[in-house]
Amino acid sequence: MFSRINLSGALFIFLIALCFTPYASAPVALFAGLIFSFLLGNPFKEYTAKGTGFLLKACVVGLGFGIQADQALEAGSKGVLFTIVTIFGTIILGYLIGKWLKIESRTSHLISCGTAICGGSAIAAIAPVVKAEQSQISMALGTVFILNAIALFAFPVIGHLFHLTQSQFGIWAAVAIHDTSSVVGASSRYGLESMQIATTVKLARALWIIPVVFFSAMAFKNKTSKFTIPYFIILFFIAMILNSYIPAIAPISKILTFLAQKGIIITLFLIGADISKETLRNVGFKPFFQGVLLWVIISVVSLLTVLQTV
Repeated sequence: MFSRINLSGALFIFLIALCFTPYASAPVALFAGLIFSFLLGNPFKEYTAKGTGFLLKACVVGLGFGIQADQALEAGSKGVLFTIVTIFGTIILGYLIGKWLKIESRTSHLISCGTAICGGSAIAAIAPVVKAEQSQISMALGTVFILNAIALFAFPVIGHLFHLTQSQFGIWAAVAIHDTSSVVGASSRYGLESMQIATTVKLARALWIIPVVFFSAMAFKNKTSKFTIPYFIILFFIAMILNSYIPAIAPISKILTFLAQKGIIITLFLIGADISKETLRNVGFKPFFQGVLLWVIISVVSLLTVLQTV
């Protein structure tokens, strides 16, 4: 690794260091990663591709130390039925759109599940179950990554336009934005309370990966594939409980929460740096159109629902 630290590598590390400063927000970090990738390429791609997933999980657990259990329970209880309806409604709608556009079934299913639950994490969990090919996975991931980038910039602007409360924006972001990293990034721009609600609701939704994986296995007639249980979500809730009921760890909780918030910004920079020109070329028009159409529908429906009910 160190032998590859040339000028571009040194600049890459310098930009990561800048993520710890107040000047680096979530969208700025993502945009910087994208520009760097397009102009210079990612000098540590084989490392960042693996490290990004681990860093995101660690940061999510760290964010748990900044959330109170009673607040999380209240936020989660508001949207149980809403969660079930939006997840399976999105998957069914995605199936119908895929049929209409005549998109290959596995690609369509991956995009639908990524939109319904938690973006790249859902795609990674479901891809082996449906025996998706690498090209199908790349198209689904590319679609989700592009829409995540757009959401990170657009959602806070739309939230202020509609005068959403912290609670309303947190729930809306958790439902309508694909990946956890972009959910945290967008909601953190809107406010601390919004970020806490969005993180909790998003991770509660992420637990639905498990039944959706079994559903996918039955739909594609694959009874042998295994999947990885998202243990980091369980650790998040444990961290939240420790923070809520053990006051003595409050100083440590503040440090861990601060590091987690900065870590999310670094994660978004790394995600941006992993989106190359090749990634964009791999996204076909029809799959991307399916992803956009499905995302717009779930975003509008969930926004109207939140405005009326929360």
